[in-house]
Order: sequence, then C-alpha cells, then structure tokens
Amino acid sequence: MVSQTTPHRAHALALALLATGSLVAAGPCDIYSSGGTPCVAAHSTTRALYSSYSGSLYQVKRGSDNATTNIAPLSAGGVANAATQDSFCAGTTCLITIIYDQSGRGNHLTQAPPGGFNGPDSGGYDNLASAIGAPVTLNGQKAYGVFISPGTGYRNNAASGTAKGDAAEGVYAVLDGSHYNGACCFDYGNAETSSRDTGNGHMEAIYYGNCNVWGTGSGSGPWFMADLENGLFSGANPKNNAADPSISYRFVTTALKGEPNQWALRGGNAASGSLSTYYSGVRPSASGYNPMSKEGAIILGIGGDNSNSAQGTFYEGVMTSGYPSDATENSVQANIVAAKYATTSLTSGPALSVGSHISLRATTSCCTTRYIAHTGSTVNTQVVSSSSATALKQQASWVVHAGLGNSACFSFESVDTPGSYIRHYNFGLQVNASDGSKQFNEDATFCPQAGLNGQGNSIRSWSYPTRYFRHYDNDLYIASNGGVDTFDATGLYNDDVSFVISSGFA
Repeated sequence: MVSQTTPHRAHALALALLATGSLVAAGPCDIYSSGGTPCVAAHSTTRALYSSYSGSLYQVKRGSDNATTNIAPLSAGGVANAATQDSFCAGTTCLITIIYDQSGRGNHLTQAPPGGFNGPDSGGYDNLASAIGAPVTLNGQKAYGVFISPGTGYRNNAASGTAKGDAAEGVYAVLDGSHYNGACCFDYGNAETSSRDTGNGHMEAIYYGNCNVWGTGSGSGPWFMADLENGLFSGANPKNNAADPSISYRFVTTALKGEPNQWALRGGNAASGSLSTYYSGVRPSASGYNPMSKEGAIILGIGGDNSNSAQGTFYEGVMTSGYPSDATENSVQANIVAAKYATTSLTSGPALSVGSHISLRATTSCCTTRYIAHTGSTVNTQVVSSSSATALKQQASWVVHAGLGNSACFSFESVDTPGSYIRHYNFGLQVNASDGSKQFNEDATFCPQAGLNGQGNSIRSWSYPTRYFRHYDNDLYIASNGGVDTFDATGLYNDDVSFVISSGFA
C-alpha cells in the first residue's frame, strides 16, 4: 500500500526551495496527487507544475519565417527558459501556438476553432496570443504569461480524463487581477466539446472579469465566478453572492471545485497570504445545474460557445480528477506564493521620459522624411522639417505621459490639442479627447520596445500586444504581422513599425 502525503507534509514540500532554476520540491500537481485528486490537465507558460517535469511548456511561432520552437523549464520543476524565446523571436514578432499539457494526457491547448460565436479572423478561428504581452518574474527569473486580447482564445475539444456529467473536479488558475473587462467570457476550465452552447450545466470553468449580465459578487468587480453555461455564478443565488468580493490583487489565485450538488469558490492574493472561501454549498437552484452535465473540453480565454470578447492574462492552471480538499488547495496556494510572481518591465529600446515632447520619424526607405502627425482626428505621416509651418510642427509633436491604462507603458498627448491622445479604434489610430473611461485609457496605452528593424522603437498596443504602430499608405494603424486587413501585410512590416524618436518639433 502506498501512503498518501498528508496536507501538512504537502505544505512543507511546497515551501522547500531548491537550487536556481527549480522553484519548489513539490509542484502544484504533486500536491494535488498527494491529496488524492491528481491533475488531468496542467497548463503554464511560466513554470513546470510538477517537480520532475522538464518537457515543453509552450510553443512559439515567429513572424519572420513561421518557424516554431518549444520553450521548456530551465531545469526540472523550474521556471520557463525565457532566454530561449527572446533569442528565437529577436527582430520579429512571435505568437504562442501551443500551451502543452504537463499531465502526460496530451490535453494541449491550441488555437480555438469556430463555435456558436465565431472568432473575428482566420475563417472563424480565434487569434493567438503575443508571446511577449505578459512578462513577469518568478523568484527573480523572467517568464511570460498568456495575454488574452478580445478575439483571442485556446481550446481542446477532445480532452482525456477531464470530468464529464456530474463527476467531481477541481480547477485553479493564477491570473492578472488588473487585466479584465465586462465582456463574455474570460474563462479557464471545463466546457462543451462542440464549441456551442448545449445548455445549462454543461460547463464548469473559472471566470474572471466584471461582466454583470448574469450574476455578480459584491461591489463593482472584477469578480471571480463560475461559468456553468448560461450563467456566471458567485453562489447558490443565480444573481448575487455578497460574500464574493471584488478582487484587485495584481496576481490572483482562483480555485473552483464541484461534485454532486456541492461546489465551492476560493481565492486570494497569488503573491501573499492564504485562500478565502467565497462560497461552499449546494448547486444553483436554477434548472439544469443539479445534476451537472459537464462535457470535458478545456477552454482558455473564451466562453463555451467561443464567446471571445473578453480579455485577461493567464499564467498557470490545472484541472483535477476528484474534489480537492481545502487543505490541498491551501498547500497549492503556499506553493504559488513561494513562486514569488512579480512584475517586470513592459518596455525596451531607447527610453522615453514622462513629460518630454517627442516626434516620431518613419524608417522605411520610402518615407524617412515623414513623421507621425495628425489631421483632425486621423493619425497619419506627413513630411516635416525645421522649416515647416508652426501648425504642422505642432501636429507632429506629442507629449509623453505615463500610460493611462497601465503606468508601466506610455500614452501620447497631442501638443496642438491638449487633452487629446493617440488611441486605437477598430485598429486605426486616432486623436481623441480623453473621456476618462477604462476603455479609452487602455486604447491609449502603448509599450515601446527596441525597433524590429534595428532602428529606434517599435510601439505596440498594450491591450493588443500582437499589434504595433504601423504607417500604411501614410495612415497609422495598430497592425499585426500578417492578418486579414491590408495594413497587416507582412511585406516591409519590420520597417513600417519602426520609428526613430527625437525631441519634438514643438
């Protein structure tokens, strides 16, 4: 007979640090296994979730030649080797194409296919995430999360070993508590195998955001809730559980579990402290949720029918067989805290100074006398020089501010139209007056990095990190390196998205 590790023993293992490159003696899935509820799916782009795991964490594809490479931990049980990605993706763009399942069951996550709610691009397939949109450190070592913009999603409709029907399961995820919206649905967990809404109780997935169409917690959100299909639930009451708090930690641990006529929501700060129980009790009273009819597919960043208007950031998560004990989840939380998730720089290349006035010159050979300017609300490039009219110099000059939507990046205010900023709208760049909304602030936030063609800076959208400032037929867009729009064309992409930043003309 093999004895199980006690919760206290699992907790001690979770806190035992190993040498550089390996975070803990026992990973989250080792702890779940010790508790009798083994992982049947384990996904992370930041680290290994088993102490012995040294295989691939995820795959990236670069835009220059569509070549792919796999990113593994630095050592067994350790943090992802971000240097491999940085080297492979240098001078081009990269997308996350596969998030590998570490459980050995082959439950990998790939580009989500069309569903009841089709994706915007790729014939209905969802978009893939930028490989650099969510940099973090774990115990001081750099890694990358999965930054989900609206229209982005991953899925596996043929998963093995996941809960079906009313079978018991647990799910946890570590997320970015500052990246969310009110759209449907930023989920991770169990969903329909058809990518379509097949009825109440056919899902059991973690949801994070401030959507208030179905249910809510206390305050104005964002909330951690359960997407059980045709409802986001914070408790037994279909509409509200006042004990489910608004959560604003930068790194959030979310834990959902369910078994026949019993389910629970638990969560906390992924960087410190313990888990709190927000709900534990019977299934919702509405029809179809007792018993459940789970189907066993796995989703990330989307709803069960491929509803893909939500945003969020995923770092790690698992699905288990069986209903984990609170003690087991507490040990997993201790492990997560010991991983020491922390923020790191979102920018690179020539530095910008808040408060400075700048102008941005194109580097494509056709256009080296053209600068980013605006005509009314339209952002474009115009030929500007020291002898240009004062009005044109002002139109081609911008005031640098800390990012309105994320202060780790930047926003650019028009010199000649104070209070108006460059923002993206339907992927075009405009100069609009700030309305102070969360949406505007995020649309007006951009993260400079070293220029993709080796000159100056390339400036990517914070909220759509696959997309960069690009001049195309003299107008400005946030463009991806390949896509359905003409301004996404791959030809001259690196040149068109690279700008030399200098002191402003005005």
